[in-house]
Amino acid sequence: MRYMLLLIALFLQSSLLFSQTAKKSDVRMVSEYASENTEIEDILFFEGIEYIKLSFSGADLANKGYHLTVKEIWDGQIKSDSTIVNSKKIPIKELQTINDTILDLRIISKLTLENELKMSFKFPRFAVNKEFKAIKSNDYSLRNVAEAGKAGINYGEKFYLLAYILPYEKDGNKYYCAVESSGENIENWGKEFGIKHYLVFEMMFE
Repeated sequence: MRYMLLLIALFLQSSLLFSQTAKKSDVRMVSEYASENTEIEDILFFEGIEYIKLSFSGADLANKGYHLTVKEIWDGQIKSDSTIVNSKKIPIKELQTINDTILDLRIISKLTLENELKMSFKFPRFAVNKEFKAIKSNDYSLRNVAEAGKAGINYGEKFYLLAYILPYEKDGNKYYCAVESSGENIENWGKEFGIKHYLVFEMMFE
């Protein structure tokens, strides 16, 4: 009898754990990088252009707004925190919310000759272009920290989406993964790894 009760308790605990895991993330994200066309991929690589395609999906994503922001971090200090797009403040009503259970976003970026990070955020019916000051370095890399951190994306909660970073340098070598996989304390990467400059992008569905 005690054995049966133990089995039932373990079953209920496993069921509860599965249920909590299943409900952890309200939104699913799928990422694609560069291009499936090898010739286009060669051109992107030659020109130093980074291209990421993101697809967000969720049963309740329709009629939600979205807010994308960026923090510029210099010498370990947040120097600015600004909005890329807040859909609810777009003057065109049809663009204020998502009209489907899927939202596609494409990001194109590169370091210009003027030492600026030039970025284009392409949403289904419009695009937002931004430029950010950078240091003179060809080592900038756009990283999908939401994918690397495997954190859940839930409605009404901000989450780290992307980071445009410089590598961690040690013994003459440069490391990106050591930074990217260092946990959720993204805004302290500058202090922890001695990174001169990087950008952190956050997003929220609400």
